Amino acid sequence: MPTNPFDLHGKTALINGASRGIGLAIAQAIAAAGAHTILASRSVDKLKQEADKIKADGGSASVFELDMMSQASIDNCVANAGRVDILVNVAGTNVRKRFKDFTKEEWERIMQTNLHGVVELTRGIGQQMVDRNEGGKIINIGSMMSILGLPYLTAYAITKSGLWGLTRVLCAEWARHNIQVNCIAPGFIITDLNRKMWEPQYMRDWLKSVQGDPRAGTPEDCAPLAVFLASPGSNYVNGQCIAVDGGYSTTRVWPFEP
Repeated sequence: MPTNPFDLHGKTALINGASRGIGLAIAQAIAAAGAHTILASRSVDKLKQEADKIKADGGSASVFELDMMSQASIDNCVANAGRVDILVNVAGTNVRKRFKDFTKEEWERIMQTNLHGVVELTRGIGQQMVDRNEGGKIINIGSMMSILGLPYLTAYAITKSGLWGLTRVLCAEWARHNIQVNCIAPGFIITDLNRKMWEPQYMRDWLKSVQGDPRAGTPEDCAPLAVFLASPGSNYVNGQCIAVDGGYSTTRVWPFEP
């Protein structure tokens, strides 16, 4: 174990979905911990801006164009991104509507972006880790929908539940190769995907009544856990789904005061 168990110098991390939100916050934090960080998404111009900021702050970063809807793009990333020691799967999209109202196009887009594309990228990058036999870290960004149910999120919940299943099985399969596979389940983290939903005051009032911590989270609340799971400090943490949710999955509050 190094003197600093959270030091990532000498490692290379690939973060897909790194142009904004949780993915960007994780990319920034992992770069600050010393890893060369590859920011990947479709938004190359935005990635270049963020990579330049990381380098201006003394970090090491590059960009890779990656479209999780495209098998050719995923194959290109696996073949040409270079050695990857840490893979963070963040890319995702969502539509909120009643189960009966989902269109086939919406269903297929969510499935491909959130699950099928992640599976293919993980298959390729993970197999390279296995073949090198030098260990590795894989971090899947799930959701509260990995472990709980809320209405109007059918397609999203299926994909995020799938990532939690993938995490457990890959731990069982790849732990012998010193590869740690874990899942982060963010709770009510305000990002571009859900910002409008949280604008009404009644939503914020509701949150105060259902979880121990009364505030909604930020992408920066998720990033430190990702650094830990990417670091040597988590070498015996494997096959876990860890919630970053202000206590939503484990607590409730009520008006009673003793």
